[in-house]
Amino acid sequence: MKKILVVACDNIRDKHCIACLKCFKALARREGEFARYKDEEVQVVGWTTCGGCPGMVIPRVLLTKELSELYGNEFDVIHLGTCMVKATSICNCSINLEELKQKLENLFGKEVVIGTHNY
Repeated sequence: MKKILVVACDNIRDKHCIACLKCFKALARREGEFARYKDEEVQVVGWTTCGGCPGMVIPRVLLTKELSELYGNEFDVIHLGTCMVKATSICNCSINLEELKQKLENLFGKEVVIGTHNY
């Protein structure tokens, strides 16, 4: 089973993308970036945000990792939400997602996927 942590844009989540329903829909249907799990069981074990502009992603993921270990429910994969992709491509968010992906993979030894769905 793949255990997933999703990192969402703090400015879009629950302000424009109510309850992250698009991500949950895509996960249930194995669409978008979740298509990679079409033959696997998956579980979202955590959800956090970038921390708002200019972004505190790494400290937030670190805290989430520590808590997931404490509660015995660690994540295998980090998905940077489609809202983060939209924030960087449409809203002038300064986070470089490719750079962030590399930093997270190097620091946490986890696969990082940019995006969640294509809606």
